[in-house]
Amino acid sequence: METNAVMRSYTELVADYCIPFCCGDTDLDDFFAKDAFQYSKELLGKTYAWINVSKPDEIIGLITLANDSVKTWQIPPSARNRVQRGVSNAKRGRNYPAVIIGRLGVASGYQGKGFNVGSQIIDFIKDWFRADDNKTGCRFIVVDAYNNPATLHFYEKNGFKPLYKTEEEEREFLNLSSDQKLKTRFFYYDLKH
Repeated sequence: METNAVMRSYTELVADYCIPFCCGDTDLDDFFAKDAFQYSKELLGKTYAWINVSKPDEIIGLITLANDSVKTWQIPPSARNRVQRGVSNAKRGRNYPAVIIGRLGVASGYQGKGFNVGSQIIDFIKDWFRADDNKTGCRFIVVDAYNNPATLHFYEKNGFKPLYKTEEEEREFLNLSSDQKLKTRFFYYDLKH
């Protein structure tokens, strides 16, 4: 995508110029069509678009990012140990700065077929937050990933790890009954690795 797409802030002007974005997931499509701009206005999230260079009215992928943190004092000891394993003892604390992927969508025409657009966007974000000109200190990328096999596999393939080893552990921590299905799973990626 480095030569075939350009990254831009996703604004209403960009959305109006481009063909409506469709990734085939109603929740994501609705968010990018309606809510992304309000999130930006309220400073709750910033959305970025990758636009096809040869077809400048075509959005290839979108991602919404926001500030977050991994709060080790709120997670069970086993999860805390996994998160802190890579942090030097002198810098271990109760909170670690993170960026959260609020939404990530790849246009239907670019899903599969060897394009790897989603992975390329994730790789860009990893490099962006590790770069010397990064605007903030950020140790982790986190995501509440849809709890379905394809989405979980995508994040695992891209180096993300579940914060909770099992759904039962995550459900228990969230005080959900054993019959309540988890809609999302919390994953993290350590930018130092």
